[in-house]
Amino acid sequence: MARPQTTYACRECGAASLKWQGQCPSCGAWNSLEVAARADGASARVRAGAEVPARPLAAVTPAGPERRSTGILEFDRVLGGGLVPGSVVLVGGAPGIGKSTLLLQFAGAAREGWTTLYASGEESAEQVALRGRRLGVDPAATVVLAATAVDEVIEAARTMGAGCLVVDSIQTMYAEDVPSAPGSPNQLRECASRLIQYAKASRTAVILVGHVTKEGVIAGPRMLEHMVDAVLYFEDEATSRFRLLRSVKNRFGAAHELGVFAMAEDGLREVRNPSAIFLSRGDDDVPGSAVTVLHQGTRPLLVEVQALTDRGGGGPGRRLAVGVDQNRLALLLAALHRHAGVRTHEDDVFVNVVGGVRIVETAADLALLAAVVSSGQGRPLDRGLVVFGEVGLGGEIRPVPYGEERVREAAKLGFRRAVVPKGNQPRRPVEGMEVLAAGRLAEALRLVSGP
Repeated sequence: MARPQTTYACRECGAASLKWQGQCPSCGAWNSLEVAARADGASARVRAGAEVPARPLAAVTPAGPERRSTGILEFDRVLGGGLVPGSVVLVGGAPGIGKSTLLLQFAGAAREGWTTLYASGEESAEQVALRGRRLGVDPAATVVLAATAVDEVIEAARTMGAGCLVVDSIQTMYAEDVPSAPGSPNQLRECASRLIQYAKASRTAVILVGHVTKEGVIAGPRMLEHMVDAVLYFEDEATSRFRLLRSVKNRFGAAHELGVFAMAEDGLREVRNPSAIFLSRGDDDVPGSAVTVLHQGTRPLLVEVQALTDRGGGGPGRRLAVGVDQNRLALLLAALHRHAGVRTHEDDVFVNVVGGVRIVETAADLALLAAVVSSGQGRPLDRGLVVFGEVGLGGEIRPVPYGEERVREAAKLGFRRAVVPKGNQPRRPVEGMEVLAAGRLAEALRLVSGP
């Protein structure tokens, strides 16, 4: 019988090596190699059910995803309508932003027909009970397990027949037969794999809490995000009152769906009309402010884009963008100079999206340039004006998806004029809204400035 051979894996990048080295040959990290699984394949995998034989696709009856409400409407929206039995959801975010608070509120919500097990690897049961009392969750409906062994957590969920399992957090879980520390790439892969196997075999919805690195991504191998069905990120600074829950991957719903919460003393509260928050402008009209309509997942969202231009101190002007891609800003300013004759080369240009929203679509291009021009001219835009459209390098205004829905959402919130691409002009008039269509950048800026 061949002697079992020990292998080593880097805890930073997960690269494998047959012998220990002081420096990882893959990522260059020092003293990061640790003992991994044995080469003879000895591994105690958890099998939650019997093996399923291979079948032709024609013999498989397709079924739509059955959804169960979480009891939190904004959470349901980001998930695509609720939790799907057998799905695995990964929730990430900065420390203190509200991940555990949201999931404990979810675990304590009364739901008929299924129970939730909250497995805490970071806090004791007493600490969870203290936080639950502060949040006002129903103690009779909340089942808590303080454990870090993944097999123990799975067995507890199986014994009680939990409909949903919350693991807080996946970085604290460990498998006893994997010779590496909790949070290492090997442990993360193995623990996530066992939880996914259990979820698929028992049709239990599993929610994993993941820590993030200083770059803002889930700590551990990126493969973890590929293994799960949905990846949600909490955004915004921990010092801000508002929290944004965004889906970046969802096999059962729309990606980039956005849920908005407000942090209060008794936990996270849903914000049903986020546009009213992001448009909370002062009474005075100031230059450099334009309102645009984003389309986040399945709903339109009105946000305010602010720009400030200032004469630089010599040399090329500075470019700083918060909530907008900085490279996109430089591209748009070049198009503004070439096709509208507005020169900003010597000016410092600062752009900010109010409310901590991060714009990931090009529909805000025209509003961004309108705010820049307004700031440069010192002339405020009409408070009843909304602007959206993609700006091309040739100076053309390109249409964006869901144009008519964006116009109607702005009309509901009291806006009276809209400057949109010609391809997005509504086929039927929108009550209370004057829609002005433009095909070129210079024409659009003239319409934005008003008569």
